[in-house]
Amino acid sequence: MSQSTTTTLGGSPLSIASGLHGRHLTRRLVQLYVGLTLYGVSSALLVRSGLGLEPWGVLHQGLAEKTGLTIGVVSIVVGAAVLLLWIPIRQKPGLGTVSNVFVIGVAMDGTLALVPDVHGLAGQVPLLALGIVLNGVATGLYIAARFGPGPRDGLMTGLHRLTGRSIRLVRTAIEVAVVATGFALGGSVGVGTVLYALAIGPLAQYFLRWFAVPEPEPTLQAAPAPTSRSASVRPEVAPETPGQAILRP
Repeated sequence: MSQSTTTTLGGSPLSIASGLHGRHLTRRLVQLYVGLTLYGVSSALLVRSGLGLEPWGVLHQGLAEKTGLTIGVVSIVVGAAVLLLWIPIRQKPGLGTVSNVFVIGVAMDGTLALVPDVHGLAGQVPLLALGIVLNGVATGLYIAARFGPGPRDGLMTGLHRLTGRSIRLVRTAIEVAVVATGFALGGSVGVGTVLYALAIGPLAQYFLRWFAVPEPEPTLQAAPAPTSRSASVRPEVAPETPGQAILRP
């Protein structure tokens, strides 16, 4: 085993250096960075639609309004701050985690610089729909690359592991707090926020399967012989994958 820093998400060991080998490495790296870039693009499209943002986007926009920073820079700062919260809950980052902090914010600001504001529902509604679907594609791409969760996803799964509470409860509590704080700061909450919440789970799950990279076959080991006639061998349950843990409602 490598001496690099490792973490566990849904029972799967992850690290900044782990996974940087194998015949699918190039594909996985491309998926990771294309997915993170598209995530930033999709978030920018939701901003330009003016019909409401995803939960963390509401917070980022609210903080941008108060600080005068661009929303992409705020996204980077918040991502780094959330990553610091991994320390007390003993989560440790993967390559995808660190890349997530920077790539999404840069892609978001770049897209906002190129795409102008849209006025009128005839333009806003298609832009909102494109942003939500593209966000689902992006999520499926970068999670399926298996380089570790984003800072916000890792916070959710870390608190789930630490507290024993369900993923659904932890995720809901975090996102309600994030939306409420962002709205109080001036972030945009609207029909797009609701549609995003309803659609992103099914979309991401679909694209996660679509972009899944074949994993290496596990090495089979012989089970130890029973110590007595009454002993029985229990079948082992496969650990939950990172994507399943993050996307489970």
